[in-house]
Amino acid sequence: MSLPVDVVHPHHRHGWWWKTLLAGFLLWVVTIVVTVLTRNTNLVPTIILLGSFLVPFTVVLFVIERVTGTISTMQLVTAFFVGGILGVLGASLLEANLRQDALLYIAVGFVEEFVKGVLLVVVAWRVRPKTARQGALLGATVGAGFAAFESAGYAFNAAITARGIDLVSLLQTEVVRAILSPVGHVLWTAVLGAVLFGAARGGVRLRWSWSIVVAYVGVSLLHGLWDSNSTLATLLAFVFTGTPFSAARGRYVPADVATLSTTLYVVGLAIVTAIGVAVLVTVLVRHRRQDRALAAASDRSDAAAAPTWLSGPSGPGATDWTRTPPPHAH
Repeated sequence: MSLPVDVVHPHHRHGWWWKTLLAGFLLWVVTIVVTVLTRNTNLVPTIILLGSFLVPFTVVLFVIERVTGTISTMQLVTAFFVGGILGVLGASLLEANLRQDALLYIAVGFVEEFVKGVLLVVVAWRVRPKTARQGALLGATVGAGFAAFESAGYAFNAAITARGIDLVSLLQTEVVRAILSPVGHVLWTAVLGAVLFGAARGGVRLRWSWSIVVAYVGVSLLHGLWDSNSTLATLLAFVFTGTPFSAARGRYVPADVATLSTTLYVVGLAIVTAIGVAVLVTVLVRHRRQDRALAAASDRSDAAAAPTWLSGPSGPGATDWTRTPPPHAH
């Protein structure tokens, strides 16, 4: 038996995402302290898993609390874990033969966004309604899964050195990637999902639109720009300070160049993030207006054509997807 539409299942009331984030962060800190005190390297995998999955999994809980229609909790969990695993595997295979040149980061952006886009289509094939908001939420879930498994790999590589386990490098990597993950893979796939689902205009099936291609190219370029930001910041720092490139010694650059490079890096990430957020908001607002206009036109048409004894915008038995609670609310 279904609960009334306005009743929220007690296990899915709003707020679990930030509670999980807070509790998980405390567990991560406690694990670090115990590892340092006991020097027990068996706890390093726990640090890696907690630090890599905490923020992405929090994104999934955020989505679960807000998604509607026919998207179930199991679909979201599948999108996170299966989508994330297959995403990093597919990206790794496609990126294995990429040439190490100036366009490498752009190529990586196109490859990874293509893989996530395909997984998004597969996971969301039977999801209803296909609206821009639903697509953004499901896209964020797929992106979060990809980010979690990718971050775990980076954290592992940072921890393993010729001198043994480098805990400081591990923690630095996890903190940086945890902070940036919501505005990295999550944001790019959310934009792609919003455009992909928005093209369906609330229908049952996905529809072809050139806007999908534009969105794919756009998020791939933003992804590539995001990944290459460190290199670009360093090059610009050399130019702005008038320092010759020959002053660099391997990975080490002069102190004044390094300081300016760090500043430019942060500014660059902020600019790319702002562009991505602006695009996502613009897509959601535009499709929301279109959905309201279509709904209003449908209401007027139904009211003019239907007998007076019919109730509702589409007659008895019609499904109002905008008021349908998620499956986990039953």
